[in-house]
Formats: sequence, C-alpha cells, structure tokens
Amino acid sequence: MCYLTGLSHIDPIGSGLFLGRFLNRDIRSVPDIDLDFPRDVRERLIEEIIRRYGRENAALVAAFPTFRARMAIREIGGALALPPADIERLARLSDGWSSADAVEDEIRRMPGGEDRLGSRRWRALAMLAKEAAGLPRHLSQHSGGMIVSATPLVELVPVVPAAFPGRQVCQWDKDSCADAGFVKIDLLGLGMLSAVEDCLDLIARGHGRAPDLSRIGFDDPAVYAEIQDADTVGVFQIESRAQMQSLLQTRPENLDDLTVQVALIRPGPVSGGAVHPYVRHRRARRHDPSFRPPYDHPLLEPVLEETLGVVVFQEQVLEVAMALAGFSAGEAEDLRRAMSRKRSRQAMLRMWERFLQGARRRDVPDEVTRTVFTKLIGFSNFGFPKAHSAAFAVLAYQSAWLRRHHPAEFLAALINAQPMGFYPPASLVRDAGRRGVRTLRTCIRRSEVACTVEQGAVRLGLGMVRGLGADAATRVVAERQANGHFAGLADLASRTALRPEQVAAMARAGTLDAFGVPERQMLWQAGTLARPRAVPHGAGEQLPLPLDPADAPDLPMPDRIDRVISEYEATGVSTGWHLMTLVRPALPAGTLTSDALKRARHGTQLTVAGMVVARQRPATAGGIVFLLLEDETGPVNVIVRPELYEARRALVRADPLLVVTGRLERRERVVNVLARDIQAARLPARDPIPLERPDDARVRAAAPPAQHFARGRR
Repeated sequence: MCYLTGLSHIDPIGSGLFLGRFLNRDIRSVPDIDLDFPRDVRERLIEEIIRRYGRENAALVAAFPTFRARMAIREIGGALALPPADIERLARLSDGWSSADAVEDEIRRMPGGEDRLGSRRWRALAMLAKEAAGLPRHLSQHSGGMIVSATPLVELVPVVPAAFPGRQVCQWDKDSCADAGFVKIDLLGLGMLSAVEDCLDLIARGHGRAPDLSRIGFDDPAVYAEIQDADTVGVFQIESRAQMQSLLQTRPENLDDLTVQVALIRPGPVSGGAVHPYVRHRRARRHDPSFRPPYDHPLLEPVLEETLGVVVFQEQVLEVAMALAGFSAGEAEDLRRAMSRKRSRQAMLRMWERFLQGARRRDVPDEVTRTVFTKLIGFSNFGFPKAHSAAFAVLAYQSAWLRRHHPAEFLAALINAQPMGFYPPASLVRDAGRRGVRTLRTCIRRSEVACTVEQGAVRLGLGMVRGLGADAATRVVAERQANGHFAGLADLASRTALRPEQVAAMARAGTLDAFGVPERQMLWQAGTLARPRAVPHGAGEQLPLPLDPADAPDLPMPDRIDRVISEYEATGVSTGWHLMTLVRPALPAGTLTSDALKRARHGTQLTVAGMVVARQRPATAGGIVFLLLEDETGPVNVIVRPELYEARRALVRADPLLVVTGRLERRERVVNVLARDIQAARLPARDPIPLERPDDARVRAAAPPAQHFARGRR
C-alpha cells in the first residue's frame, strides 16, 4: 500500500520482500507503522495526529531507562553523600553503558580504589548499585512511538501528561502496547532526511533548480567507486568506522548490494556470525562469478541465496524457521517478535523445543538444527528488516550522489542538520577540504543564520557561534537585511540588543573581522559596550546608544596556536589549521601521518597521532576498543586490546589528542594500527619553563566531541 500510494520508493515485489509477516492466517496483532521524516516534519505530524484523533485518543509510548553504571554512581553516590569530585571522576572513568552491577570493579580501578572499598559508604555504593542494576530509573518517552485508539485511552491504559503541553504519555512500553493490540505508529525524525532536503534547497538557490533524486538513476560508477573505496564520510548509514572497513572488502556494486551492506554491520548479524562469512563469500564471488556459497542445510539455499548463505535480514529468521523447522507464518512471526524484545534471548530459548521437533520431522540432523538456531539467537541482539534496509540503501545512495556531485551544498546541509551522524562538523569540514571544498569563517556582512554556499565555498552560519544563540543570530541577520550593514561594534550592539559577551563571542569567531579592527582590540572594546536595560513594568528593553567604545591599548597579536584554539572554541570548526598541525612539532620523531601510513608495510612498528573522532567498545568485540583518530591528512584506525585499555583507561576515554605506538596490520585494503602503547599528545610549550600547561587545558576543552562509546549524534 505504501508503495502504491507513493509513500515508499521500494517495490516490495521487485525487491523480493517477505510479506508473510503481514499477510498470514495466524496474524493476531496489528503491525507497527514505521515512518521516517525530516525532524521538523515529525513535530508537525505529532500535532496533526493529536488534532485528528483527539488528545484523549492518542498518546506517546513510554520507555523505562534502567540503572546502568554511570547513572547508578551519580545517583546513589549523591544519596550516600560521597565526595562529589570523587563521584564525578568515577562516573567519567566508567563505561556508561555497562551494567550497574559492575560498579565495584569500577571503584577498584580508581587510584586508591581498594582503600575506598574499606569505607562503609563506598561498599554501600557498590552493593546498592548491584541491587539497582536493571531497575527502572524513571518514566521516559519513546523516541517516536505513538498509539491511537477509538476509545479514550484513560479507559484502557494509565496515562500521564507529557512535558510538552497538550500531549500525554501512556505508562506502557512498546511491547506492552503491542500485546494489548494498540495501533502503534513510529514517527522518527531522521537527520539525513533533513540534510537532503536542505541540500536540495541550497542547490536550487545556486543553480536555479534542484535534481529529482527519484530519477537520478542508481548506477553512477563514480558514486560506487567512492563507496567501494570507503570514501563515505557523511554518507547515510555507511560512514562509520566499521562500515568503512567492511566496504573495502565487500565493494558494493548496485543497490541490492547496498541493501545488504546497510543491514550487515548490526549487532544481530555480527553476533550471529554472518559478517566474516559474507565477506569471504563476496570475495570468492568477485573472483569466480560461478561460486556457490555453502549452506548449513540444503533447505536453506532458497532462503539465504541473496545473502550468500548467511542470515542478514530480520525476515530471513522467519524464512529459515519455515524452511528448516516447518513453522507456519504465524509461528515464525512469534519468533520474530521474541527477537525484537528486551531479554529476547530467554524468549527465543523457550521456542527451541518447537524448532528442534519441527526440524526432526524434516530429517534435519540435531547438530545442524542446533547450529542454525544458535545463529538465530545471536541475531536476536538486533537486526534490520529487508524493507528497512532497502529504504535506507536508497537514502545512502542519494546522499553519496549528492556528496559526489554537489559537495559544497552537501557539506553545508550536513552542518546545518547537526547533531547527527558519526562525525563532528570539524571532521566533515576537513574531509570536504581534502576533496576541494573551501570553508569560510562566519562574517557579519555575509553569513546567514545557517550555513550557505558562496561561489562554490561553504560560508559558516551565525548559528554556529557559541555563546550567541539562535534567537540573537536570527535577530542580527534580520536587522542587516532590513536596514543594511553594521558600521561597527557600537552600531551592531545598539541595533540588535546584543549583550557585550555575545559581541565578544562573535569577535572570537572571526565574525567581526570585516570591521577591520584586530581581534584582541575588539574583545577589549566589547567589554566597554553598554548593556541593554529592561524597561520598567515589562515593556521590553531599552537599546543602548550607538556610542563608540573606549579605545583599546596596544595588545599583542595572537599567534597561530591562539588563533586555531580560539576558532575551535568559538565555533567547533577550524577553517584553517588542524589541531594536529599545532601538535606535530612536539610529537616523537618519525611519527607518521595518515597519508604516510598508506605506504607503510604490513608488520611495521610505528607511531601515529591524531584527534579522537570516535571511541567504540562493541559488546561483540570481547573487550577490544576501536579508536578512530584524525590528523591533518586523514583518518587512522587503531585497535586497543583489553589489557592496554585497562592500563590507559583514563587517556583512552577522555583525552582528545593521542599518540599511539604499535604495529601496522594490513589485510587486503583494510589498514589498522594494533596499539602497543598510548600517550597523550601535547602542544609545544611556549613558556621556556612550563610550570603549567594552559594551552593543553584549552585544547581539551575546545576539541570537537568524539563519538563516545555508543553515544552518537543522531
């Protein structure tokens, strides 16, 4: 229905989608409706659903965050009146997503941890955190779920007012709502859809018309060449470190390959043992087009042929159960529902006996049955439906096409859509720069609120200036458009009611360079500006008179270190030098850049350094930590073994600039550094007797935030 009405571009028949989940005689519940929209559209849709069906008949679905290590440390530690500084240090050093029953181990890892556990209050923290593990901490709101009912919801389910006026939240989670038979709609705000929409608007502004992404064709060799080379920074769904390393091996050639790729790097296929066999089979098929992948049993060949013998899509679990164990479509759907729920492993184990008996009736050996079912249990961690993957593959290709053919507009749109994706704006700007796209600083005479494209370059928007605020940025642009350019600091402050600290923030960002006054003199003068004053009886603000600010004394010009750090502090982005350019003179001799690493030989002992872009410790990786570093020439992938992570835990978790010594590992086109030692990178000391290192503290505060142990930007 969605395809026929134009809501979806995915042809279910042409794409070979499995329809048994929705069309079977045993169906007992209404399927969920999952819809992805640009972020701004999502809010309007929620309002429309409430308006159309009535506030009494529509509600948001609840979620119940449970106590994990970091939350337990802060909440219980505060209740026990433990020293706030120690509690915060312990919380920052802990794995935020680890279970709260691991708090005792986290305390032991602290300096003096064993002594602390000699205290009754610290032992109480460890004991109470273990008891709180897994308990709900508070009622929260599901990221996009709503339920709709013909009967007023208060007669069916407990509801409470939501934080947003005019909305309510039912006190059941998504699984309970599904069990009760509610119609559930997931309205998800997708950042990439917002970025693509903005990108098309920018293209239309610059070129007179925007391309129709539904008609671009999905077979551009240049686009697939970049995807196969893992040149995908900023591309939807295939930009992460793990996806990039997989792309170098799987080398997708068409939209069907991309559909598999989107679903492949997920916890389900990873823990189900699908990734490495799929990569091997892709490599074999590439070398020999007649290659036939092995199957655990011949009955599975029709089901798993398109994914080369492994389970990648959620629907394949249903098809495997039907083919191997003779499940009906309804029984297979029960298996799928068990997979999609919290603690689904236990639910799936209860179905083992039914699966085993069904496979025996088809003369499947018990050992094969056990192997297949074990893979399905692993897949229960989380997997994509093929329909979901196919839709995401289309968006992934469209974003890759825009990145290839309209790189400036795509970069501006990505920055405007932040926070989202895997990379901070600083990394997006650096990647675009390597592909020839210039980025210009904010400018009081040319910048709009959002980023725009100016003669093929990206002009940063005033909304990026930290400390200015969206309302003030909008006010500045509106005043400039209505009454012309600003003559100077006093004119700017008097016409826009900016506070002195907001003017100073713009000066630090380089926004006011057009006034022709050195930055430090502008900062001095900004401090002498009059503040807007509130008018009595709530009648608004009295604007300051446009009096010239006081003359500044002669002040030294900032050096390169100050300018670069100030730019990161002011906007989170450097349009000139990379942070590693400042650090490089102080690095150990022979430290290689990312570019030089490409030419190093397998097994070479070497040293690399970079700014941390991502820290990841997947549950499926046996305690291994993956770091993605970035220097002025490109990215560096680092593998940190568990013992080194424990030895350098504080550095790995918190320091933004790292020096890594280790061995180069090169497998086909995948290059990693297996770390042997990790140290913090420091700026060159400007003081001949550096008793303190204020520059290092500024860098740590100003460095762009990394993707940190599964906390993303979407």
